[in-house]
Amino acid sequence: MSIFRYLLVALVLIPQMLFADETIIKFATLAPEGSAWMKVMQEWNKKLMEKTQNQVKFKIYSGGVSGDEKDVVRKIRLGQLHSGGFTGVGLGEIAPEVRILDAPLLFHSANEVDHVLKSFEPDFEAAFQKNGYVLLGWAEVGFVYFFTNKPIQNLTELKSIKMWMWEGDPIAEAAFKSLNISPIPLSIADVMTSLQTGLVDGVYSSPLAAIALQWFTRTRHMYNYSFANAMGAVLVSKKTFDKIPKEQRDILLSTGREYLGKLTAESRRENQTSIDALKKNGVMISAVPSKQQIAEYESVGDRARKALVGKLFSQDFLDRVEKSLQDYRTASKPAKK
Repeated sequence: MSIFRYLLVALVLIPQMLFADETIIKFATLAPEGSAWMKVMQEWNKKLMEKTQNQVKFKIYSGGVSGDEKDVVRKIRLGQLHSGGFTGVGLGEIAPEVRILDAPLLFHSANEVDHVLKSFEPDFEAAFQKNGYVLLGWAEVGFVYFFTNKPIQNLTELKSIKMWMWEGDPIAEAAFKSLNISPIPLSIADVMTSLQTGLVDGVYSSPLAAIALQWFTRTRHMYNYSFANAMGAVLVSKKTFDKIPKEQRDILLSTGREYLGKLTAESRRENQTSIDALKKNGVMISAVPSKQQIAEYESVGDRARKALVGKLFSQDFLDRVEKSLQDYRTASKPAKK
């Protein structure tokens, strides 16, 4: 073989050797540019490319340009996308039982959320795997509050609000039904316009998301009691994941847990500081409900969770999660002197 033929073969084979295993993961999220979500995703992508020598990387579609979360799930199934950053609505499209993490009035603190995630993560991972996805990490949205354009102090006043509900969300539907509220179902993309036109005058959101989505500019009152914790996660299709060489899969998983853990910690901090930011921007925060009101809300949450049995999760799974939480609370109580 002449030197020229060797050079020709080299010119053909070397690029193939360098780029044969390159994987571009098309990732979509509703999170807008500049948000904590996107900042961490970009940091993660940079680290992923560095550790895999540019052989695995995300191509990120942010701000809902790929549609609502149900659209993203559909596009992943069609192979048009490979991965998504989802809140509970998207997660429920993939593995309904995971929505127990968004169940009304289930959690009292972030520590309780962490306890359930640690205790039941094998169940959640198995549910995703069964439906063709791999969990890259949890990304908590945060505790959810009601934001309205007039002050509310109790459930009776809440019923006078034209409340938005994320269209097709069974968790929100069950919660509002237990509250005897008839919400207005809309996609998340239609919320701001609907607030501007007066179609709705109330939403539910974490404080951080209310700022990121600018909803607080049209809802100047926040009811100071959380009715749920909103969970999020980043998933990748198992079909895409399985095509990646094992060493690179391990890097994808380890960096995912690292950066999404960082995102959850950052979201928790920013949700706290966002309440101060809301106050500075003229949002009025209501008084904390009385013990009697809280007991009433807990009863509402219990009814809503029971209504979801057989629709999203089994009675056995609900019982296991609630018992685990109760045991954790009992163990966490300070000993009486």
